Amino acid sequence: MEPSPKDGESAAAAEPSRGGTAPSSGVVVQVREKKGPLRAAIPYMPFPVAVICLFLNTFVPGLGTFVSAFTVLCGARTDLPDRHRCCVFWLNIAAALIQILTAIVMVGWIMSIFWGMDMVILASKCSELALLPSPR
Repeated sequence: MEPSPKDGESAAAAEPSRGGTAPSSGVVVQVREKKGPLRAAIPYMPFPVAVICLFLNTFVPGLGTFVSAFTVLCGARTDLPDRHRCCVFWLNIAAALIQILTAIVMVGWIMSIFWGMDMVILASKCSELALLPSPR
């Protein structure tokens, strides 16, 4: 007796595939996000500092981004390794000014909140990488 559609499985799903490739055929797909210079200038900060910057950006647009600019001068790394530290600092200051100036029309406020969320995401990735054992 064949399974009926009422049983929750279709007959096609119960049958093994004929002549098709297996779902795990060994193809590796890599996705790499391309970031613009302002977004790539967001520093990898310690997690508590990133949460404070998110809090500041939520209530005073651009303030957390302004504070994060100074972490670049203190040695925080970014996704712009080929640029000088002062250049990355000024990119973060420019992002903070854009957020402050466009907060009047809500664009800057939303951008500021997303910027703070990106800071927290980068900080959590950085802390996860720090917990991994180093290859020998």
